[in-house]
Amino acid sequence: MATLRPLGENVLVKPLQKGNTTATGIYTGDAQKEKPKKGEIIAIGNGSDKKTLDAKVGDIVYFTQYAPTEIKVDNDELYILGFDSVLAVEE
Repeated sequence: MATLRPLGENVLVKPLQKGNTTATGIYTGDAQKEKPKKGEIIAIGNGSDKKTLDAKVGDIVYFTQYAPTEIKVDNDELYILGFDSVLAVEE
């Protein structure tokens, strides 16, 4: 996999995929699949003097649904999002 380093106040996240079924087991298909709102941090930008991210590489984070910019690297889907879009860290 190519090495990417997010710049500034950005973070690189590998989304954790959801299944194609609802909670009751109904198949929804790809067209209705929501974007994942949870992922694993792959890399973190340097931030700024005023802002840093209170998380580290390997943490599972929750983020806003429409925040990420989707990119493909070596057939892997990754997201780049700003520090402000990270809402919580799973402990």
